Parts: sequence; C-alpha cells; structure tokens
Amino acid sequence: MRDIQSLFIKNILNGTRSNLKECGTAFAASNIALCKYWGKRAVALNLPVNSSLSISLGHLGTHTEIRQGNQDRVMLNGSEMAVNEPFVVRTLEFLDGFRPLLGNTYFEVRTQNNIPTAAGLASSASGFAALVMALNNWAGWELDGQRLSMLARLGSGSAARSIFDGFVQWNAGTNPDGSDSFAEPMAQIWPEFRIGILKISEAQKPIGSREGMNRTVATSELYKSWPAQAEADLATLRTAIDTQDFTTLGKTAEHNALSMHATMMAAWPPLIYLQPDTLEQIHTVQRVRADGLEVYLTIDAGPNIKLLFLEKTQATVAAAFPDVEIIQPFG
Repeated sequence: MRDIQSLFIKNILNGTRSNLKECGTAFAASNIALCKYWGKRAVALNLPVNSSLSISLGHLGTHTEIRQGNQDRVMLNGSEMAVNEPFVVRTLEFLDGFRPLLGNTYFEVRTQNNIPTAAGLASSASGFAALVMALNNWAGWELDGQRLSMLARLGSGSAARSIFDGFVQWNAGTNPDGSDSFAEPMAQIWPEFRIGILKISEAQKPIGSREGMNRTVATSELYKSWPAQAEADLATLRTAIDTQDFTTLGKTAEHNALSMHATMMAAWPPLIYLQPDTLEQIHTVQRVRADGLEVYLTIDAGPNIKLLFLEKTQATVAAAFPDVEIIQPFG
C-alpha cells in the first residue's frame, strides 16, 4: 500500500521543484459532511464508494507548522508525542511518501487542534489538510487546490474536503488510479446558515473511522443500499443549496447521517458510536422541532452532534441547547 501511495505522490508532484524555506505553515478548517462518505472502493488510495458534500467549520480546525529536523518529531497541542503513538505513526507514514522527494530529510511537525482529536469532530480531516498545505508552503510547490485535495485524501479521506472553505463536494471518481477523485468548492454562499456543536465526549473513539468503515462494508447487510441513497441525497442537497431550501437540506442531512449510523449498527461486531447523551440530544432535537423550532442534526463517526439551523432561530436554539457552540461558516 505504501508503494502505491508513494507512486501516486510522485505523479502528483511531477514537474514541480522543491525549494525548502525555513518552515511551512497552514491552517485548515474542519468540516462536517451533510452527505457522508462511508466505504472505500480502493483502500490504498483512499478512494470512496460514493461522492460526499460538506460544509467547513470556520475557525475550528488545525494549524500546522513543518520544518527540517535532526530526527522525526511530532508535537500535538504543545506536547511532544512518543514515536509509537498512533497519531505519530499515522503522520510519519504519510510523510514517508514525500521524504524521497525532499532529500530524505527528517520532519519536525507542530500541530495545534482547537477541536478534540479523534473524537468524531473531523480532526483528522483538518489535520491532514493542514499538513499537506504546510508541506506545499514549505517546499514551494505552488500546487492548485485539486492536487492538494488528492494528496490530503491519502492521509484521511475527508481531508480532501478540508482544503476548501464553505460548501465542498468530494467527487468519488471512477478511475482506478484516483486521478479523478478530488474535492472542489461550491460557489454558493449562505450567510444565514448556522452550525451548532454539541460536544458529548472529547475522548478518542474506540474504533477509528478507517477500521469502522472497512468493517461496515464487509459485514453490514444494510450497507448494500447505502451508495444509491448517498447518490440521491447528494443531488437533493445540491439543489437545496442552490435554492437555499433549508427544510429540504436539514431533512436530507439528518436522514443521511442516521442512515449511515444504521449501517454501522448492522455491522458485526456492531459499531455503536452513539452514547446515551447522544440519544438524549437526538430526542431533544426531535421534540423542539415538533414544537415548531426548525433545527436538524448530523453526526459523523463519533458521539458528537452538529445542529443545523438558520440565523433567525439562533437565540431560540441557544436557549434550547445551553451548551451549544455556534459556528457561522460564512463569517
């Protein structure tokens, strides 16, 4: 798998020249998928079964700095991590694909997350997107967004979307070499759109998304209907965004998320990321919506809930969910 990724990186960087400066820096926002990516058609290149659509989380994400070192070092939120930590292993394995193109140098990476790491809030998406953009800044490659997206995809599939802000579609593609699987931003801006973060748990989830995804595809009977639903949901969401039809967007995003979790629960052993407090908040959303407050939810592979609502209901949502962190994705 590593050889396949290294060849892919070499092809993407073909024709570029590396001119290392002292360090490279970048920030990438996390994103939440309104139409989820779940399942891979090719594991080595992180090629998805279905296309997906997301919205970025504004100021929430990852800032990364990378420079040459005397040995490989990875620091997360100000603390140096042991080389056998899963986060470090995954980071360095990803960087190994770039090492021969950068003079077989050692890497010193400093990463700062302002969202919980590996807790279902897409920290890996912003993390690998920021890492790729910092590499691009450090080496002076001047890669466009499409190529950055394809490189970020190798580290974490959803990182393909975190290269961009706003609404973003990640095209699944069909080519075996992954050359047509990349994200691209949508032009639509929706200033009244709001996202609310309900942090149920900041603990690292027991089963990572990669393992959970592979288990679901291999063992869940419900997964057979997932690709067709995701394709239909994507088309519906694109139209809802074009027309700013919030009701259709909210219903579709919530149904898409709960359908994804249903496929996980039908896997064996079952994948249950939802915690008791998650279920309690889901019931609260359903109750306040029945009472007339138009708010919807989405949940990635973790216990934390993201609320979807409009500016006109912001005060009411904040009163109904006192612990909510409100994001304005369009500033």
